[in-house]
Amino acid sequence: MAESKKITVTLKRSTIGSTIGQKEAVRCLGLKKLGHSVEVADNPAMRGQIKKIQHLLDVKVK
Repeated sequence: MAESKKITVTLKRSTIGSTIGQKEAVRCLGLKKLGHSVEVADNPAMRGQIKKIQHLLDVKVK
């Protein structure tokens, strides 16, 4: 069975001043506060969320 790819996402900038949609994207990715990192599945839904807030994140593909 093939392993599913993961993307490591770290919140690097604050959501203060961001739109409601951007704040929701941060929450949906599971990020809580600055410097918090999570691993998410590499699929089109997650890539869309990441693209929406790419200016707030540090992204590493595994």
